[in-house]
Amino acid sequence: MTEQAPIEHLAVLTSGGDASGMNAVVRSVVRTGLHHGVTVHAVREGYAGLVAGGEAIQAFGSPQVSQILQRGGSTIGSARSQAFRTREGRRRAAHNLVERGISAMVVMGGDGSLTGADIFRREWPELLAELVEEGAIDPATAATHPRLRLVGMAGSIDNDMFGTDMTIGADTALHRVAEAVDAIRDTAASHQRSFVVEVMGRHCGYLALMSAVATGANWVLIPESPPPAQGWADAMCDTLEAGRRIGRRQNMIIIAEGAHDDEGNPITAEDVCAVLRERLGEDARTTIPGHVQRGGSPSAFDRFLGTLLGYAAVERLLAGEAEHGSRLVGIRGHQVASSDLMECVAQTQRVAELVAANDAEGAMRMRGGSFAESYATLRTLTQAQPSAPEDGRHPLRLGILHADGPAPGMNTVVRVASRLILDAGHTPVAIQGGFAGLRQGECTELDWMSVTEWGSRGGAELGVSRGVPQGRELDAIAEQVAHLELDGLLMAGGWDGYWAAHALHVERRRLPALQLPIVCLPTSINNDLPGSELSIGADTALNTIVSDIDRVKQSAVAAGRCFIVEVMGRDSGYLALLSGIATGAERVYLPEHGIQLDDLLHDVTALAEGFRARRKRLGLIVRSEHADDLYTTDFLRSLFEKESGDLFDVRETILGHLQQGGDPSPFDRIQATRLASHSVGHLLEQAGQRAPGSAFIGLQGGAVEVTDLNKLPDLAHPDARRPLDQWWLELGRLADVMADPTQD
Repeated sequence: MTEQAPIEHLAVLTSGGDASGMNAVVRSVVRTGLHHGVTVHAVREGYAGLVAGGEAIQAFGSPQVSQILQRGGSTIGSARSQAFRTREGRRRAAHNLVERGISAMVVMGGDGSLTGADIFRREWPELLAELVEEGAIDPATAATHPRLRLVGMAGSIDNDMFGTDMTIGADTALHRVAEAVDAIRDTAASHQRSFVVEVMGRHCGYLALMSAVATGANWVLIPESPPPAQGWADAMCDTLEAGRRIGRRQNMIIIAEGAHDDEGNPITAEDVCAVLRERLGEDARTTIPGHVQRGGSPSAFDRFLGTLLGYAAVERLLAGEAEHGSRLVGIRGHQVASSDLMECVAQTQRVAELVAANDAEGAMRMRGGSFAESYATLRTLTQAQPSAPEDGRHPLRLGILHADGPAPGMNTVVRVASRLILDAGHTPVAIQGGFAGLRQGECTELDWMSVTEWGSRGGAELGVSRGVPQGRELDAIAEQVAHLELDGLLMAGGWDGYWAAHALHVERRRLPALQLPIVCLPTSINNDLPGSELSIGADTALNTIVSDIDRVKQSAVAAGRCFIVEVMGRDSGYLALLSGIATGAERVYLPEHGIQLDDLLHDVTALAEGFRARRKRLGLIVRSEHADDLYTTDFLRSLFEKESGDLFDVRETILGHLQQGGDPSPFDRIQATRLASHSVGHLLEQAGQRAPGSAFIGLQGGAVEVTDLNKLPDLAHPDARRPLDQWWLELGRLADVMADPTQD
């Protein structure tokens, strides 16, 4: 038999329910294919188009995927096909592919769509043999395409697929739910109402659980943890009634559409409303966002994830990874992971079986540690008051403060940390104005209700301060620590906060009052802190930048312009690079690399050629604020304007402190909750020990890691405000492939 032909043509299709981020995948697959000289055929209407053939399977170039990155849904369509479920339908599909020289596919969809793709792959040799027997294709054609090479990726708002930490579309759906609940909360509080919000998730409670964590909901019902049939209503009503007694003006209950009790009886939003009306006399209303959760412009993360996985799928196909079995590409931590596709599907379906069998322990275990951890934390946060403290335990006073610039999510940290401290029988002490405020003794003890509305609020209610205390300032801080009888400190802040904490830690030898544990939790829009791959606030800032650039691009397309957009970041180019990938920028300038004159000449020439050949309708350059001291944003505008001639206009936009504002994104709220929980745990573990350990905490590889504060100097760049290890710099090649000027 003739050896399998090299991949010169491949197909990409989207199937099943649509998910925001599908267009990012299609764009990425097309552009990566073009970069490697491979023709990419887009299959319209999913498997229905694969069976229909003809105009439903079209070779795409860069113009066909231009300006789709920011659009929701799937521009090539997604549909279920009864014809593809039949042998005859799959034989027609095989014929439509092989006559175009296609024997490699990228498929995005849920477990059903991916299972269908794998069946097609396994049947491929037999289907081609049948086509040869029918005379539809010749033996030589069949011999040069002996196998169908398949790479899949999960597109699902439920985030229910094994093999990836996040499915494409889930983050955007969380944004939609959080926006709806935040808006409903205002009217609920105004009228002292109870709202029951039903979100999607027939077999998976991810959306319900994480939106409850993100919005500070008062109760949640998910299929993985069915409540007792004879007690769930009583438990819910007791908690909600207790909240009313201590002054809560509204109740927010979030329920997954597949929620049920431990006997398998469905629990609907109307069921919950009826219980609230009958037992508590509540003015209860139901809200069902429905398909709003699927649509809308994708979040920054879903654009990035779709782009990354589309690129990875093509790279793995070309590397021969799918020669002998279908693969699923996903993300674990921030690295692309490749797994056996059908093993992932089997594990996914196994969880659904456990949910259907009311095996709560098994279902929660298979969902993973962070899922169960979030559920346990939420159960504590939804209490109307702290648990009774254990007898004989010495009560602690733990300080909470911020330092460096404000970052969305700081208030979430304070809410979660203070409630967990209170629930453990201790006292949270809010320090106003950061380390400067601590030096002056400006503090307040927090109670359960004082932080009740802080979880979704932007800014920093405790205030911030910049600078690292030195000399007598450290002495004054030590005096106040002793005066306030603090047993530990939680610092949620940025670069200055980390070094201030380190200074206190070093001085404990000289100042005995500082013999206490300190935990640094990363909150900085710049994502420039050691020990964590992501800092709280960066995701919110990234979404703000992407939203603003989307508007800028609309203006640019209408007027034939090039925009140079300056974003924040100090010495870290994270915001610039990720926003450039998420918005389709032609070029990104980073402080890590600087700006060279040759780069500027190359970029302005490429833009001019694109506009001259009418391949381009807009240009977009993203510059990080500290990319270069001489080649400023204003200089770049002048240079591009001079060299553009009459081909295009040039404008500059400096987004400024808008990037630090706004309510935190769902991701930042969820991760702030997770890190605050671990931070409090570390403080409680270390407080009172003879030599308490101090640390900085963060996300590494998808897990929460604790790093000794003594290691801060070893992990920080000696000459810049950024860590030595910056995982995202590896994405530079991805940005270059997506922005290849020859493709526009």
